[in-house]
Amino acid sequence: MPRTGTDTRLLIFTKAPRPGAVKTRLIPLLGEQGAAALHMQLVKRTLTTARAADIGPIELHCAPDCDDPFLRFCSRCYGAQLVPQSDGDLGMRMVHAFELALACARHAILIGTDCPALAARHLREADRLLAAGMDTVLAPAEDGGYALIGLTRCDRRLFAGVTWGENRVMNQTRDRLSALGWRWQELETLWDVDRPEDYRRLHDSGLLQQKGVRGTSGHPGGPSDLQQ
Repeated sequence: MPRTGTDTRLLIFTKAPRPGAVKTRLIPLLGEQGAAALHMQLVKRTLTTARAADIGPIELHCAPDCDDPFLRFCSRCYGAQLVPQSDGDLGMRMVHAFELALACARHAILIGTDCPALAARHLREADRLLAAGMDTVLAPAEDGGYALIGLTRCDRRLFAGVTWGENRVMNQTRDRLSALGWRWQELETLWDVDRPEDYRRLHDSGLLQQKGVRGTSGHPGGPSDLQQ
């Protein structure tokens, strides 16, 4: 299929902010509502970063579906196209997203919403490296996964059999890239927000410029924002 449109698509994987279903490892610290509020703040920060990078159209790939007021708010506010994630494990959902994106763009970069340390400069550098001829660009995460993956082509073998959610993901991905004979470049190592110690690090970093997210009122992305 011929490629049309812009050179790069930016794909963001996220979940609807349903209390009890997001940031579950932070629920003992923040409660279900507080964990959902933090998730919304992280989504909004990621979208702000994506717009600042200005490398191409933004797609927000949503689970379990796109039928959520907060996600619709994000689409309106940040100009992101809402796309439902496909079925299957994380690897197969990523394959589906990349195959769709690379059918109409030369490069695609996929990120999540758990890494507030990811900056616009990382996205622009990944885009530059892909344009310069790299097959893949990765930003390793401190927990053994990765916070960003950019591709100029997609092969299901890159994602098949990876033990998602464990600390071997990055090493398994390197092994698969070597087996495929692909050229890749790694950016600096970043950190995710998944555990109580990560939340304390986030709080100390000032990246969200917040005082805390316990409770249900007044948080970014809450009911007052949804009316805008």
